[in-house]
Amino acid sequence: MGPLDNRKADKKLKIVEEWCKGCNICVAFCPTNVLELRNNKVAIADIDKCTKCGLCELRCPDYAIYLEGSEDEK
Repeated sequence: MGPLDNRKADKKLKIVEEWCKGCNICVAFCPTNVLELRNNKVAIADIDKCTKCGLCELRCPDYAIYLEGSEDEK
């Protein structure tokens, strides 16, 4: 495991529920089925499956889901 892998491992998946409009885009793009919709909001179904690929963050039109510690937060 290289230095970039360590930075990726330190990130945590975060959801801002108030910003989520339940569009399901992040759920559809998640390659490991980590996410699901509950009561029309995104929720984490199985965090242990998360590879921290960032597709959910990249595709969310409302910035409601992100990997804590990403470059955007600096």
